[in-house]
Amino acid sequence: MTSRPETAAEDAVLISMHPVGESGAFAALLTLNRPDELNPLDLPMLLRLRELLAECDADESVRAILITGAGTAFSAGGNLKKYIAMQKDPVGWSHFLEEAHQTFLAIRMHRKPVVSLVNGVAVAGGLEIIVCSDFAYAAESARIGDAHLRYGQMGGGGALSLIPRAIGAQRARELIFSGRILPAAEALEWNIVNRVVPDDGLLAAGLEFAELAARMSPLAVANAKFVINESIETGLGVAAQMRLELERAARYNLTSHDAAEGLVAFAEKRLPKFIGK
Repeated sequence: MTSRPETAAEDAVLISMHPVGESGAFAALLTLNRPDELNPLDLPMLLRLRELLAECDADESVRAILITGAGTAFSAGGNLKKYIAMQKDPVGWSHFLEEAHQTFLAIRMHRKPVVSLVNGVAVAGGLEIIVCSDFAYAAESARIGDAHLRYGQMGGGGALSLIPRAIGAQRARELIFSGRILPAAEALEWNIVNRVVPDDGLLAAGLEFAELAARMSPLAVANAKFVINESIETGLGVAAQMRLELERAARYNLTSHDAAEGLVAFAEKRLPKFIGK
């Protein structure tokens, strides 16, 4: 792990490593850690989260990254009381928005699968973390919405760009314009989360996925994530998307250890030993 910048509060986000599988692989659990304030996404928390995401992405033993919140909330978004002064400072506010943007973007750009484990309330920036993740699981007690407009704010970290992609434009308009907070079951129906599980089973669900991911070639997973996100985010047509997929797959199949190992292991009726190369 690399050294940490002084600008990031050490305890704003906690990290714990959970073994998955039998190959020395781990799931990294990143816990937003301001429970008394419902885990607001202030600058120290954003910087610390981005730093840990980068460290986990560089750590070859980490096969999946899980994000959750301490206490009764995933994240209630930005610290609105601080915004009163911050929005009177054009330079400082612009800097904050840029740092938030870079953190949300990092979730999508890193190679490892990132899964939000949504406990309790997740609104505004909390929802932006969810839609920037590869997917999310929710506890039964979770409550999820945008809510920026309730307080005269606008989403700037993915709410207006990624929510429509996740749930469709019409439902996104309803969610954003109304400020509704959805119960977990409705968030599942709207495709904001992939699964709803009992509150005490949320971490277990995340680790169950991580154990499955740990069986795969991490290089193949990284390539698959790149193709999916690049196809969506660059607005490629179907033909261009398929060309990108073909080129990425051909390079991986022809040059990687893991592609050959997977085929040999299949022929020899044994489990493959992927090394991420």
